[in-house]
Amino acid sequence: MFDIQEELKKLPDQPGVYLMHDAKDAIIYIGKAVSLRNRVRQYFQSSRNKGAKIEKMVTQIERFEYILTDSELEALVLECNLIKEHRPKYNTMLKDDKTYPYIKVTLGEEYPRVLFSRQMKKDKSRYYGPYTSAGAVRDTIDLIRRLYQIRSCNRVLPRDAGKERPCLNYHIHQCTAPCRGCVSPLEYRKVVQAAMEFLGGKYTPVIRELEEKMTAAAAALDFEKAAEYRDLLGSVKQIAQKQKITSFDGEDRDIIALAMDDRDAVVQVFFVRQGKLIGREHFHVTIGAEDTPREVMSVFIRQYYAGTPFIPREIMLQMEIDDVEIMENWLSARRGQKSVIRVPKKGSREKLVALAAQNAQMVLTQDREKIRREEGRTIGAVKEISALLHLGYVRRMEAYDISNTNGFESVGSMVVYEKGKPCRSDYRRFKLRTVTGPDDYASMREVLTRRFTHGMEEREQNREKQLGEEYGSFTRFPDLILMDGGKGQVHIALQVLDELGLCIPVCGMVKDDHHRTRGLYYDNEEIAIDTHSEGFRLITRIQDEAHRFAIEYHRSLRSREQVHSVLDDIPLIGPERRKALMRHYQSIEAIRKADVGALKQVDSMNERAAESVYNFFHDDTRGKKS
Repeated sequence: MFDIQEELKKLPDQPGVYLMHDAKDAIIYIGKAVSLRNRVRQYFQSSRNKGAKIEKMVTQIERFEYILTDSELEALVLECNLIKEHRPKYNTMLKDDKTYPYIKVTLGEEYPRVLFSRQMKKDKSRYYGPYTSAGAVRDTIDLIRRLYQIRSCNRVLPRDAGKERPCLNYHIHQCTAPCRGCVSPLEYRKVVQAAMEFLGGKYTPVIRELEEKMTAAAAALDFEKAAEYRDLLGSVKQIAQKQKITSFDGEDRDIIALAMDDRDAVVQVFFVRQGKLIGREHFHVTIGAEDTPREVMSVFIRQYYAGTPFIPREIMLQMEIDDVEIMENWLSARRGQKSVIRVPKKGSREKLVALAAQNAQMVLTQDREKIRREEGRTIGAVKEISALLHLGYVRRMEAYDISNTNGFESVGSMVVYEKGKPCRSDYRRFKLRTVTGPDDYASMREVLTRRFTHGMEEREQNREKQLGEEYGSFTRFPDLILMDGGKGQVHIALQVLDELGLCIPVCGMVKDDHHRTRGLYYDNEEIAIDTHSEGFRLITRIQDEAHRFAIEYHRSLRSREQVHSVLDDIPLIGPERRKALMRHYQSIEAIRKADVGALKQVDSMNERAAESVYNFFHDDTRGKKS
């Protein structure tokens, strides 16, 4: 058994990373330390004011482990990697795990291409970005291919030159066909160089050239060509307008500021590339009530730059952070060149940081209002339903529905809502096994019996294995069951629960003559519900979702039945032989007319299989049915 007090005595006075585990051996916190002995001991000293989040975390620690490093810088790198991999519950976490797009020019190839990339690798290619909009990157690449006619194929040139005919892009004047030797490597490189200058922000020569070509085409009465140049010109101007020139010196910078309250934090990042503000992005960070802005900013920088391949030369912050020297060394090592962190105090740089802070505050305010409205639609609606039925807070609701066509392929659906939101990973479908014909009550009895019997079996297995009740797809039981119907469906559900020894509230969603929800049936009475309330809207959404989910499954089964082949009913004929027969004969009628000798000639057919096919079609009773 792990004795925490004894293990604390063994901690070394060295830098490293520590990992806290709970009773289920899940990692709940990861941290770094200059001295593992001093840092880890602090968590278990009752005299220290650790804050509510850490106090709660400490009560759940069953054991800890640590990894020694040679320096605090190595500890920082390792901490970043481990947090990204394990995403511990009590670490301040960057919620967004985004990857940003780049434009990649493959200069390592004899005939380079311009490609979309999510990664920046250390190869011979030139990368532009990162950009904040994947759509804008694809538009820019498309424009470059139309402007400069750069190839987009995957052919290895010059090895594959002349092996195939030019693709469609050559015929629509979007490629100069280096695959057929229509352009020399030197001429092609000149075009690629012009494209890279365009990507670098030199738009004026392109705009001037397109204007001249458009005017010349119009003067020659080639209005179709003039319109093509006009459209290209408009696209170039649109991209040029998106690149806002800053007052800087052409360097790459990230400008970072945050806004936070007692529950949430939003970090705003402005991306400046080659002196141009190319975009911005905001990130949500989970925090504890005791986290300070400096701590949140420091955590964000570690987690964000551990995940993005591009490190700018300069990072401008809203405030000072701890461990600046170590952070700069780490960033410089990742970049391969010097990277610095600065906090501007005056001038245009300080104004840009203030602008980022204003944007962060705006996002935080807007999101708080959005969250408030969303909670009204979800948690608020659940509270309304709970109060209407005189129940405690209902966290999990399950709704059931049956779908069939005159009893054909009857299916059941189970949809799950938690805190008023659909929990789609817990949805389940049931293909009815024991019921034939359109008997909704019997069908619902089978569905509920299978669902809760399975759940009870999984719970028993978990107890034997000493696992928690959440292990397994059916182990979590609802706080409220919603039936798509009234008194009859509710009574069926109560009977099933009673037979299984379960006590779960059951409520019916009663519909009017127009198939619209009019109220709830609970505890042997129909309860009216305000049709303008959020609770009513949630009930309607759940009812529609259960119906949609059942209908969707039923349609898929019907579609499978409709593509059923008569060959599937023949003994010894599986999928491979069925395909071989259809390839050879093209139609069922041709197979019917073939004799055993002819059938034996088909691939994968032997004498027994050929006789089985022949007998199937020439048996009097089967022949009439087929």
